Amino acid sequence: MDYPEDYTQVDIFGLSLTPSISGGGYAIILKEVAGSKRLPIIIGQYEAQSIALELEGIKPPRPLTHDLLKEVIESLGSSIEYIIISELKESTFYARIKFNSSDIEDIDARPSDAIAIALKFSAPIYVNNDIMDEVGFIPEFDEQTLPKQEDAEELEREADAGIPPDALTAEKKNLSQKEKKLLQLKADLEEALTKEDYELAAELRDEIRKMEISNLN
Repeated sequence: MDYPEDYTQVDIFGLSLTPSISGGGYAIILKEVAGSKRLPIIIGQYEAQSIALELEGIKPPRPLTHDLLKEVIESLGSSIEYIIISELKESTFYARIKFNSSDIEDIDARPSDAIAIALKFSAPIYVNNDIMDEVGFIPEFDEQTLPKQEDAEELEREADAGIPPDALTAEKKNLSQKEKKLLQLKADLEEALTKEDYELAAELRDEIRKMEISNLN
């Protein structure tokens, strides 16, 4: 099988069947097969339920839409080679479905439908590397402690050393308001992920990305 260039293979790491309070969306979490980056994608209730049934190996009494699509594709003598999450435009993800025949062109699809179809065919899922670099995230912040935990640990060290609680380290004094806000956003992101509020996490992730990009300019 020919693997797509400039793409990263992912697996389904998690699926939220509880709608987010902020918007009522469901979420699927994709994770790098050979890494730790994750990518949340908001999907509809029907697609979330269809994917959940497939992951649990539950067969409905009557074929659902994705079951029907699988039967139609197979009846035409075709199969799915892989699916790709190809683009991200204005916070909307786009996907394409790759068939096992060069005579059939790739077709455009919503990521939720493409992922559901991929599960039906046990086909691999790939994400454009640019998307993973732009909006993917690693939950554990390497060499960086979350602000609330950092503050607590610092206060404990200062107390042990007999330093007054308000005597902050020089490093903290030198943090700009923008840097402090970025740390807080990352802490809020971790909390949102812990609470499985993936829609809020996606919004925080976008805000963090914008701030980090602006720091480079």
